[in-house]
Amino acid sequence: MAPAPNPFRIGFVLTPDYSLMSLTAAVEPLRAANHLAGRELYRPSYYSIAGGFAASTSGGGFQTAPMDEVGALDLALVVAGGNPMLSRDTGVARGLRALSVRKVPLGGISGGAAILARLGMMEGRRFTLHWAHIDALAELMPDLLIERALYVMDRDRLTCAGGIAALDMMCALIARDHDASFARQVAEWFIHKSPRMADEPQLSPTAERLEIRHPALIQAVELMFGHLADPLSPDQIAGQIGCSARQLQRLFQAELGASMMDYYRDLRLGKARELVGQSSLAMLDIALVTGFTSAAHFSRVYSARFGLPPMRERQALRHRRGRDQSG
Repeated sequence: MAPAPNPFRIGFVLTPDYSLMSLTAAVEPLRAANHLAGRELYRPSYYSIAGGFAASTSGGGFQTAPMDEVGALDLALVVAGGNPMLSRDTGVARGLRALSVRKVPLGGISGGAAILARLGMMEGRRFTLHWAHIDALAELMPDLLIERALYVMDRDRLTCAGGIAALDMMCALIARDHDASFARQVAEWFIHKSPRMADEPQLSPTAERLEIRHPALIQAVELMFGHLADPLSPDQIAGQIGCSARQLQRLFQAELGASMMDYYRDLRLGKARELVGQSSLAMLDIALVTGFTSAAHFSRVYSARFGLPPMRERQALRHRRGRDQSG
């Protein structure tokens, strides 16, 4: 029998005023996954600046190791509550920079992404955080790619809005590492009928916004939104939903009038056009964040879809705005 693979190591960085609910909603799915699998799939560890008992706002908490003792990790998640915009802890900053130098994937729970963003670690990545902090962070750093979503997984950055959204993000991680049916078992362990999808906004439903009614299409489109930078294949999308790629292809054609991959490409191009018009990101960065492998390929596809290359469209938009302001 082949030896079991090494467990996926997740380090939780606990900052002052973190929410115990947000942390346990992330940790408990890992425990359940280990229990249901009958082996250690995930190995959590906990860190704070000084180490020792790290109390949450409710008084409960976890025993932690000091930040300067962080070992080998596959992912580090910053758990922050209170007002993360005021965080100035040099020890946390030093520890996170050390993890970044080691190329450890990073993420945030609740306000954790704000701490990473202020350290310059979320540039060129889509991410989310608790809605209470979105406007303040967007005003301070207007070029950030903030999404009003439950969670966002963009390559080496995983972020969620906190609360129960942490459970949804961990179920998505489990589905990525294993499969969707196993992730559903984990969700059901907590009487959570099914994990919510990434792009389900914190305050309004995707289905209503896009006027999609079929449950399988809703799930497919939400998966697509959750994987703009790293596009999924038809088989991967269908597998996570629990149907065949052929069946899903027929649904897209019948209900939305487009093939699944054409619809997916248009979603990615729609996000790209938003970034072209509303940010100052370089075209290569926009290409990467929307799943195109090069700026040249992105420019060709963009031009075919919208009639102008992205740089020329940005220039035209700026000229139009300047004319409107002067008038």
